[in-house]
Amino acid sequence: MSGFDDDEEEYRGTVTVLLQDPPGSDDAGDGSTAGSFEVQAHLAGHFSPLTGDYRWKGRLSADPALTEAYNNGARTVVVRTPDGHEGVGTLDSPNLWGGHPVNGSGTPPFAVPRIELDD
Repeated sequence: MSGFDDDEEEYRGTVTVLLQDPPGSDDAGDGSTAGSFEVQAHLAGHFSPLTGDYRWKGRLSADPALTEAYNNGARTVVVRTPDGHEGVGTLDSPNLWGGHPVNGSGTPPFAVPRIELDD
C-alpha cells in the first residue's frame, strides 16, 4: 500500500501519542509518564479545498495501555513524530487487530510540502 490516496502525503514509523487530558493524570511510577505511549503508525493527509484545512488520518499499532486509556475516556491526543512534528487528533475505538484509528484536522504530525500562494 503506498498511502491512503494518490494525492496524500504520508508517514510510516514510530510516533509518541500523548493524551490531552489523561484519565488519572499522575505519574505511572515506573519512570514513564502516564498518558504517553510510543507506538508504530501509518498516517496520511491532504488539503481539503472544500473546508480550507488540512485533514489527516491514520492507524496506530496495538498497545494495551493505550486501549485502557481509551476505555477510560481518553479521546483527544497529540501525535508526535521523532522529528518534532505534531498534530492534535481524535482517537477512535480499537480495530480488529487492537490498534486505534486516529484522525485530525489542521497541522499534521508529519512534514508536508510548503506551498507559497501568489497574491
